[in-house]
Amino acid sequence: MDLNLKDKSVVVTGGSSGIGLAAARTFAEEGARVLIAARRPDVLEAAARSVTASTGVHVDWTPVGICDPAALDRLVRTALDLHGRIDVLVNNAGDGIYKPFLEVTDEELVYGTTVNFFAQFRLAQRVVPVMLVQGGGVIVNVTGETGIRVTTPPFRSSCTGPSKAAENRLTKILASEFGERGIRVNAVVPGYVRTEERLAKWQAELGAGATAGDVDAQLRSWAPGIARPDGAWGTAQELADLIVYAASDRSSFVNGAVLVADGGDDKS
Repeated sequence: MDLNLKDKSVVVTGGSSGIGLAAARTFAEEGARVLIAARRPDVLEAAARSVTASTGVHVDWTPVGICDPAALDRLVRTALDLHGRIDVLVNNAGDGIYKPFLEVTDEELVYGTTVNFFAQFRLAQRVVPVMLVQGGGVIVNVTGETGIRVTTPPFRSSCTGPSKAAENRLTKILASEFGERGIRVNAVVPGYVRTEERLAKWQAELGAGATAGDVDAQLRSWAPGIARPDGAWGTAQELADLIVYAASDRSSFVNGAVLVADGGDDKS
């Protein structure tokens, strides 16, 4: 299926690993011009080189701390300097803080809101004017399951969940405001997706000495409805495929949607 993404200018935040890296690779396979952004220059450069080597399509990279508004300004300028336009923004970067409500510190609350909701809001606010001038574009906000449901201990989500819910609401508001002006905005909500970074976080949340097997058992007990015989959770590539579809012309009638990819875990 031709997704009509060849030579499109794509910016992916959180693009050095996990879902963001898989999305960047898939966009490159479709012939898009990709710029990935993340905090760690060494990891980011290695990621860009790996995608370039595997796809034969050059991938650009730039280090960005998404909590810093000035860094977001630089990211947009870099994308325009490299490609002259921004056709697709994938707002993928974010983080999760899982603690009981009464244990969340003010610093954690500010950080959790800033790295998730504020970062997506601020970057979209910088990219939308570019898209309006060029006649349109697509934004895909990668949010999280804590924004649509209450998770089970020890993964308490009073800090992260509200910011993820705000990302979903922002998606619908932007889609409504700018849809008639050629900008589509959709959210992709990952369910249990296993990446190296997420696995490490889950092990830490379960406590000292927790193994990958412990995480497997815990998540399987929470997600009996996942539509796979082995009860396995999703992969970064499966989320990347949905992100790229949502960014393509093949989803031209999809706007303001909150696309949940959880394997059928939520039956509510």
